[in-house]
Order: sequence, then structure tokens, then C-alpha cells
Amino acid sequence: MKVLITTVRIPFITGGAEFLAWNLRDALLRHGYEAEIIGIPFNGEAPEVIEEQIVASRLFGLSSQSDLCIGLKFPAYYMPHDNKVLWILHQYRAVYDLWDYEYNGIKDHPQGTFIRDVIYRADNTYLPEAKRIYTIADNVTGRLKRFNGIQSTTLYHPCPDSERFYTGQYEDYILMPSRVNLTKRQGLALEAMEYVKSNMKLYIVGKPDRDEDYRQMMSYIEEHHLQDKVKYFDFVETEEKLRLYANARAVLFIPVDEDYGYITLEAMEAKKAVITASDSGGPLEFVENGKTGFIVEPDAADIARAIDELAASQAAARQMGEAGKQRILDMNISWDNVVRELTK
Repeated sequence: MKVLITTVRIPFITGGAEFLAWNLRDALLRHGYEAEIIGIPFNGEAPEVIEEQIVASRLFGLSSQSDLCIGLKFPAYYMPHDNKVLWILHQYRAVYDLWDYEYNGIKDHPQGTFIRDVIYRADNTYLPEAKRIYTIADNVTGRLKRFNGIQSTTLYHPCPDSERFYTGQYEDYILMPSRVNLTKRQGLALEAMEYVKSNMKLYIVGKPDRDEDYRQMMSYIEEHHLQDKVKYFDFVETEEKLRLYANARAVLFIPVDEDYGYITLEAMEAKKAVITASDSGGPLEFVENGKTGFIVEPDAADIARAIDELAASQAAARQMGEAGKQRILDMNISWDNVVRELTK
């Protein structure tokens, strides 16, 4: 069977969506399928051309070249196919749950409401064409039902390199690995470090989405004299990332309404407790408050208290980390299951 995976490619951006597509392709190949990724260019920085990109996605007829199409991302998941299933990473969030979020480039656009209506109409029209609809997390399933009235099934998958994570020591730093941008809330983490009473440090790892995000972060560190409490890493190689996970006391992951969040699973694979926020979305499907980590309010003082509690006891951090690893094992998250569901 020939299987096409349809997604989008944003120039010079590589993240969780790209890893998911690559890993899905590799899993299909291992199961004996012919599989290929079709990535169409997408420019999310120019709202005025989004309607044209939706139209472009509808012009690709791929049924004659494949037996199955698996659609992942907007607007590539609109591509017509006689036998299509969707495994939705997320919808175009700027017109859904992030509509009222600060610095929304579409809401602030002169044609913002029109663009939102176009996307709503396209989702409501074209998504139901699929034979089956899956999402990567309950959070995405819930949004699709809430905003569009469309039923879907959650289908979890492992984080990249899941088998390579290992456990080292529980040293005096909290790891915050993520792209640096407003929705990942590194700024809130920096504010929390001003309240931390212990000697725990914060290690921020990840490339900024914009130069402005980097400048704001570094300016805050300097202006608030946090140089001794915060260490910033830009890009790190995989081995270094694994080492940082292995030796962290815990992992801090406090995004705004995350779709899924590999970071939660990566932390649990490395037997690390996770501190997340009550509005962080996807991580809440895995973190059990007081057992595998802490669920706190998105408030600097609350985050600081959780950090200090973990700072006070390596044993407690280890116990939570081990409980997190067991939770991942109990959920039986595997690529074998993903392939079985998508191709059945």
C-alpha cells in the first residue's frame, strides 16, 4: 500500500510537527508500507494570503498516486483524496483558542474577522470529507468538538528518541526546554526565578522564534540581575539534550494551552517530575498533581513554590520522576498502535 502524509513546511522552522511526520513515515516503512511525506509551503506570517493557500491545498489531486492519505496540518489536511484519514496536530489556533491572545497577528489584521470566517468555513466543510478523524491529544479533540462540533478520536504517539532518554542525577537545576516565544512563557519562568528561595537554577534550552523574543528574554535576565540563577542554551545537539534531561531535578513546562507537548513525555522518559500550569493543555493529560509533578496556577510565585519544594528533596523529585515513567508505560503509547489505527 502506498501512503502519503500531507503536512506543511514553514521555511527555516523545524519542530515537533516535522519530527512527528518523519517518525510516522518511518513507522509506516517498518510495517511494510510505501510512505512519503508531501509538505506544501506555508506562510503564516502573511494572513492576507491564507485564503489563497487554502485554495492551493484543494488543487492537489493525489488519489491516483496513492492508496491512503494521512492529513496532519492546516491547510494540507484539506487536500482531496478518495481514501483520507486525518491525524490532526492542531487547527489554525490563531482563529480558535488563541483569538484573544496578546499579539494575535490575525485578530489585529484589517481583514482578521474575514480570515477567521474563511478558516472556520473551510474546516467545517473539508475536514468531514475524511473517512476517520484522529487528533494527537485530548486537548485537540476537545477544541475540534467545541469550536466545530466535529467528533474525533485521540491517538497518542511517543516522543522522538523515546528509547534514548535515561536517568542520571537530580542536580540543582530545573530544565525548561522549548522554542522561545510568548506561548511557551519563558518570561513567566524568569519572573518565577525572582521568587525562588532555594539555590535552584533555571536552564532554558531552545531557539527563539524571533530575534525580538531573544532580546526580551536576555534583557529581562540582565535588568532583574538573574545572571547567577538562569542559564540560557541556544541549540544543543541530541546527546547534550539527553544529558540535560538526565541530570535535571525536574522539568518546567508551562505553555499556553499546548496541543500535546513532547516535553512532558521526554521528562517522564528520563524519570523527571514535571511542573506545568493549570492552563497548559496537553501536559495536563499526563501530569498528576503531587504524584508525577505539580500543576500550578500560571503565576510566578506559585511556580517558585513548586521549584523550592523539589529543591528541598532529591528523594521526592526522584519518586515523582519514577511515577511519571510508570505512567507512560501504563498508557502503552507506541508507533505500532498509531500505524494500526491509521491504516485499519
